[in-house]
Amino acid sequence: MVAETILGVLAGVALAAACGLRVFLPLLVMSAAAVTGHFTPAGGFAWLGTTPALVALGVATAVEIAAYHVPWLDHLLDVAGAPLAVAAGVIAMAAASDALPSFLRWAVAVVAGGGVAGLFQGLTGLARLGSTLTTGGAANPAFASFESVGALAIAVAALALPLLAVGFLVALGGLALRRRRARA
Repeated sequence: MVAETILGVLAGVALAAACGLRVFLPLLVMSAAAVTGHFTPAGGFAWLGTTPALVALGVATAVEIAAYHVPWLDHLLDVAGAPLAVAAGVIAMAAASDALPSFLRWAVAVVAGGGVAGLFQGLTGLARLGSTLTTGGAANPAFASFESVGALAIAVAALALPLLAVGFLVALGGLALRRRRARA
């Protein structure tokens, strides 16, 4: 029971981080896993395992990924997408942490899920701004592709190997801090 709880929380944190990169892609991965029987969402999130949710999240993901490849639209999405990323992080965290009691699940989902998603959304927004300033936006589509692949990899790893996914996020954070210190 304790191990299941810890793995659920770790998966939720990783999924929330992926929501900070792409709002809908991690939810699409969760939905596909639920539809195929590889993931059982927490109580109240059975809708993730339905075909209409899978189709809706698929369309939303395709539109989001395409829109992030338009240099001026990507910045608007960063601004408008920040609250959506936080909400998606809360949903992902709550849906993944079924072993927690309901009140605790929502507290952890709001604080950890929303917080991690918001942090990743903010960091990628700043990185995209840096890309725009240094390349005039020419590198932004490549940056968007990197984010999408990263969100997919983190979401899949979160469901398959939550410890590995969180380890990857910690290593990525350490690398970012080291690069920032090297610049200072």
